[in-house]
Amino acid sequence: MAVQTPLTAATLLRSVGLLADGPAVWGRPFAAAGPGVFVVELSAPLASAPIELTRVGKWIERLPAFRLDGDAPTSKAVAARLASFWIPSTTVLYVGSSTSNIAGRVGAIEATSLGDRKPYAGGTWLKTLIGLERTRLWWARTGAVEEYEDALFSAFAEAIPPDERARLHAASPVLPFANLRSTAGERKAHGLSGFLVPEEPAAPSPPTRVTDLPPGEAEGASGLPPTRAAGGTTRRAPRAPSGTGTPRTAAPRPAAPRPPAAHRSPAARPPAGGPATRPADDATYLSPEGIARLREELVTLTTVKRPEVILRIKTAKELGDLKENADYTSAREEQSFLEGRIANIEGMLRTAVVIEAPGADGRVHLGSEVSVEEVEGDGEVVVYRIVGSTEAKPAEGRISNSSPVGRALIGRSVGEVVAVSTPRGAVEYRIVAID
Repeated sequence: MAVQTPLTAATLLRSVGLLADGPAVWGRPFAAAGPGVFVVELSAPLASAPIELTRVGKWIERLPAFRLDGDAPTSKAVAARLASFWIPSTTVLYVGSSTSNIAGRVGAIEATSLGDRKPYAGGTWLKTLIGLERTRLWWARTGAVEEYEDALFSAFAEAIPPDERARLHAASPVLPFANLRSTAGERKAHGLSGFLVPEEPAAPSPPTRVTDLPPGEAEGASGLPPTRAAGGTTRRAPRAPSGTGTPRTAAPRPAAPRPPAAHRSPAARPPAGGPATRPADDATYLSPEGIARLREELVTLTTVKRPEVILRIKTAKELGDLKENADYTSAREEQSFLEGRIANIEGMLRTAVVIEAPGADGRVHLGSEVSVEEVEGDGEVVVYRIVGSTEAKPAEGRISNSSPVGRALIGRSVGEVVAVSTPRGAVEYRIVAID
């Protein structure tokens, strides 16, 4: 495939069979509704990267976790690393896509400040450049977004001269300056980390409260809610006119009689010293062994499985039309699952709280091994280890602290009896030993 030199956005789009539309000026409105691909380019090639050092310095200042090769960097060191991915023979800076609205995606990139994740963090490196407002946009509408974006990356890499490839900080993958990852999942080995603001933790679910009522006392069990008449109409006390009398209020319902403390089940009484502490909703409680297992899995996924899937995608692409390519579709589905698992593990490790050795207060804690027996059983003793939900495997005796049995046992002592709701009804367990 012959591509003109210097490589421009229009020639790149035409080289993969797309009709280029544009150009538009960066930062100005343009009409490009619908799915498709787009390219950001300079008006002419530049011998070196026009990086604004002050912007890079502010970028580093706002992100304390910013690292270059694992160390806290200077703005000059970061600018030099960015510049090491500059390709002088091309005007192409970034290749992007949208499955819904090209102009909307470009607008989201324009509205995202350097280092932010939202509205859209793709093209972050563009924001380090001087004269970004003078760059141009070309685009092409297509329903086969992924296939054409992948073809654009391949065509771009093929057009770069070998001597310029050799001067790059990392020779593979060869991508436009502001692209950090290919469609197949290959990532630039740029050495930067922590260059985006941390992800916001998921909002904790609102607390719930379960009230146990005697049979026949639950609302609706008698046929009608207590506040509704037989016809289904809610009856409300009439309001008194402003300044004329006192509003009518419903008479308070008498409180249900409370059984004497001596007759209450031990499960209904809080343990001495106050209620057991509930773990934070956004924490992932893991044993040291569990953390080690996750880290080992993450290394395998990122260093073995990910390259294998990327190779499968590359091999499948060589077979021809991607729309009718079952191998390509299968490999992309596997890649999606793989990247999801990697993100999941990274999230768990980021919020991990190590389960410490159980306390010496004689009560059940996370990490405790608890021996219990059914109060009305045959005397068989069952041993449970209380772990976080991530490591729970009931078949192996590891139960979650958020499971019904785990919740009932946390904070209890040897000899106490706890009641647990099970599918076969309420079951009472006596704690025999805590290790």
